[in-house]
Amino acid sequence: MAVLRVFVPLLALICGALASPSIDAAFYKDFNVSRGINYQYYFSSPQNMTKPYLLFLHGFPSSSYDWRYQIEFFSAQGYGLVVPDMLGYGGTGKPEDVEAYKSSLITKDLVEILDHEDAERVVAIGHDWLGSKPTSRLANYFPDRFLGFAFYAVGYIVPPGFVYEEFEASSEAAVGYNPWGYWSFLSQDDAAQIIKDHIDSFFSLGYATDPRLTITHWSPTGVLQAWLESNSTTDSWLSQEEYDTAKSAFLASGIASSLNWYKIVTSDVDMKDGQDIPAANANITKPVFFGGALRDYNCIATTSRASLFEHAPGFTFQDYDAGHWVMIQQADAVNKDLLAWIESSVL
Repeated sequence: MAVLRVFVPLLALICGALASPSIDAAFYKDFNVSRGINYQYYFSSPQNMTKPYLLFLHGFPSSSYDWRYQIEFFSAQGYGLVVPDMLGYGGTGKPEDVEAYKSSLITKDLVEILDHEDAERVVAIGHDWLGSKPTSRLANYFPDRFLGFAFYAVGYIVPPGFVYEEFEASSEAAVGYNPWGYWSFLSQDDAAQIIKDHIDSFFSLGYATDPRLTITHWSPTGVLQAWLESNSTTDSWLSQEEYDTAKSAFLASGIASSLNWYKIVTSDVDMKDGQDIPAANANITKPVFFGGALRDYNCIATTSRASLFEHAPGFTFQDYDAGHWVMIQQADAVNKDLLAWIESSVL
């Protein structure tokens, strides 16, 4: 399969170049779900039947490699792991049709992978909008299929979703600037080419050492495109090797397909898709954990907690002195707290 030939050598380059934990490419598998799309995912079985599987779902603009610290840690603890490249990323299929990115379809894909691997006892864990939205919908569509749900940076997203323009306005009223204006740029037909043409501007800002640049140059409407087209750059907290590898991976896996996750929200596709979720399923009755990133000025921790107080009473939360990439920047603390929550509240 062509996509596998491209991705695995890239993964091997990542693992060999960085001081951060490596991921053995031999643990990656491919599976075609019932709607004909190939998913590529890291898979390892639990060491014994007392340990569940952990389903880790990454965010934008990333891949399963974002969870390298968690793969290393929880493998050593004996947990089973299912860590896919999300639809449109890495070695997974990249359909062009925006409708293919509906949460009702993606959650079904993920459950089919779990069923294929006979992974019966599972905790779902998501980061960022791209990982936390399907984690939310797994709780809505398949509440009995999972032992618990964990969210990082972005919390629970209440069904059926929201009208994008109304969400922008309410968020700006709450925090004093528009955290979601960049979604309109990412939904433009020319966004993928602009990002590709100014990839260093894009990546240096996305992984900026100073997370406050989000407020002025990433989030509000129009500022991200202006930053890119001016070829602006800034210092990144990533090592040079990590930066180069992340950039190369994003370019190699394609950009346009990854942006469909935003087009379904700025259109009415996502909102309509969620309207069939039963009202009773809007509340999560299984254990829930939320990890907030206090220096994330895009995904505001206090805002994310608000929906959980209403829809997942009794949830556990922990704030971290980190930017958006909390599971990398505070890996040891994240791993320790997630393990403690699983062992005390889930098992």
